[in-house]
Amino acid sequence: MIVPIVALIFLTTFCATCAVCLYVIRRSASARTELRRRLHQMTPGGTGDYELREALTRNAHRAGELLVRLPQAHRLGKRLEQAGLGISASLFMVATVSSALLLALLVGLQTHSVLAAVAAAALPPVAGEITIRITTSRRITRFTELFPSGLSIIARSLRAGHSLTAAIQLVGEEVSDPVGALFRTAYEQQQLGLRLVDALAAMNERIDSLDLRFFTTLVTINSDIGGNLSELLDKLAATIKERLKIRRQVQVYTAQGRLSGYVLGALPVAAFFCFNIVSPEYEGELIKEPLGLYILAFAAFMQLVGLMIIRKIIRIQI
Repeated sequence: MIVPIVALIFLTTFCATCAVCLYVIRRSASARTELRRRLHQMTPGGTGDYELREALTRNAHRAGELLVRLPQAHRLGKRLEQAGLGISASLFMVATVSSALLLALLVGLQTHSVLAAVAAAALPPVAGEITIRITTSRRITRFTELFPSGLSIIARSLRAGHSLTAAIQLVGEEVSDPVGALFRTAYEQQQLGLRLVDALAAMNERIDSLDLRFFTTLVTINSDIGGNLSELLDKLAATIKERLKIRRQVQVYTAQGRLSGYVLGALPVAAFFCFNIVSPEYEGELIKEPLGLYILAFAAFMQLVGLMIIRKIIRIQI
């Protein structure tokens, strides 16, 4: 009798979660939400127009409004925007919490262990954090590779007699994302009335790039005191290209260390499964006994610590 009840509760919770996620996705994809997001990007973070913020949050859904007001949601939304995932913080939080609850319920019903259920509930947030970090790192790397081309286009456009605004528009049209998307957003904000310098400076909030900060600082100083902006942009592009060249050389020199880290990380896991296939009774006692589970958990923890140390050694910031 208990199994149908548990199955019914699970299906009800799952359907309700899917309904909430679909509602949030549909609301996030609407034209009104996109307009609100664009207007919110034009307001400086933390010091924008209070009436505009109140007007945007007054029409939001109650649950979404509560999530938006949380400081964690604001930081999460900024990180999601820097990662370029294109989803709202409320949707990400709802999906993560729902997945954690459902996974904890399933594992708890299967194992009848509170510790296992708690460990299972921690998997979706950890997976989400890893996804955000990896996506952000790849986006920054992609931006750094394409950014010198954008700077060269701006410099050539300025030499041809075009304005800086026209050069920004050309970069948004010709360069691939994420560089093109960021410059298109800056150009659209400038068309809506924001100063070009402020629109370019706002790009620093959407991606964490030292090269972009150099560019925005250079444009800001040039707008105040003047100078040959095209020559400065050429020098900045050449500097970024040289740094990328050095970074690729470092990756070649550290390839052996990275490969050693991969082998050391995969070897214990592969040996464990091989022993489990060849001689199941050899590891059966280790899995069945509580002390054996603690030993496995400690071994996995030390394995992660070792991988982090190796990664710290071979990772050279340039």
